[in-house]
Amino acid sequence: MSFDFSLIWNSLPLLLAGAGVTIEITAIAVGLGFIFGLITSVCRLSGVKILQVIAVCYVNIIRGTPMLVQIFLIYFALPMVGIKLSDLTAALFAFTLNYAAYFAEIFRAGIQSINRGQYEAAKTLGMSYPQTMQRIILPQVIRRVLPPISNETINLVKDTSLIYILAMNDLLRVARTIVQREFDMTPFIIAGIFYLGMTLVLTAIFKNLEKKYAAYDE
Repeated sequence: MSFDFSLIWNSLPLLLAGAGVTIEITAIAVGLGFIFGLITSVCRLSGVKILQVIAVCYVNIIRGTPMLVQIFLIYFALPMVGIKLSDLTAALFAFTLNYAAYFAEIFRAGIQSINRGQYEAAKTLGMSYPQTMQRIILPQVIRRVLPPISNETINLVKDTSLIYILAMNDLLRVARTIVQREFDMTPFIIAGIFYLGMTLVLTAIFKNLEKKYAAYDE
């Protein structure tokens, strides 16, 4: 297999634009998934029965079904009941919904790993449950959940390739379009290099965060 460097050069602007779409979806979905995952985990551990049931059902349904099926339902089934979403909104909704469930379980495990004595000490000091979570528990939880959050974020970068079914010009779809037009597999290789580069950058960022938070434990 030979590389057509002129094809690579001419394809770079399109592939970079596709990578931009991938990065945009990843960043927004991780941010929203982080927030909703944390809220879900707190609801599950809140002691309020109805919130616990809703959180458990949500997590089990999302984790028990393929993401591709969830994307299909959001993009194709919701319009049948009068809810029409744009391609970008549908993609963000699907990825946020999916990864928030996984983040919720990560946060739940992190929260439960904190010694119960810290809750009792905070209560003795007159802190409410929200104050205890905000000031004492969550700062420790963040340090403990960084490695699994890092893994899920890297998985999300690669899972964004599923949105090609929504006709969005993400990195994979752009590469596939060029391959079909030029009958050359090189764009797929370049796309793979782009995905690898993004995951390596994320790995480095999370490694630095882990070192930064680890310094506070010393």
